[in-house]
Amino acid sequence: MLNVRLARSADMDRLVEVWIASVRATHHFLTEDDIQTLLPLVREVVLPNLDEIWVICSADDLAVGFMGLRGQILDALFLHPSHFRLGCGRRLVEHARRLKGPLVVSVNEQNPQAVAFYAAVGFTVVGRSTEDDEGRPFPLLHMQEATEALHTSKPSTG
Repeated sequence: MLNVRLARSADMDRLVEVWIASVRATHHFLTEDDIQTLLPLVREVVLPNLDEIWVICSADDLAVGFMGLRGQILDALFLHPSHFRLGCGRRLVEHARRLKGPLVVSVNEQNPQAVAFYAAVGFTVVGRSTEDDEGRPFPLLHMQEATEALHTSKPSTG
């Protein structure tokens, strides 16, 4: 059984491990040098500055994924590849919806798995940037939830 809970300071090293594994499995447009360059930013800036971090944990309370929220903005959602396609991402999004209402997210256009996931859980593209938030040449798709998705979403258990 998987459980969603707020992250604890003791989770942070594990969240970085999940981020690395997830990015290596999905962000094929990044080189290993890019990942190593981003790693200190994720560890020292991104994670500490998220308003809320929610984790999805295995039965032994090990984080297998996490999402970061800033108001209604879904700033981060990463899963360990061993938990791809098991409903973990959907559970996190549904949890965020219950907490915040309609959500918005920006996703790397070059990560088709993420774009397809967000579309499958009810987000639609409403804009595009040619660069990421740090000015790198990684286009972002800006997505928001379609109103009808909010009415058809199945609540998660637990």
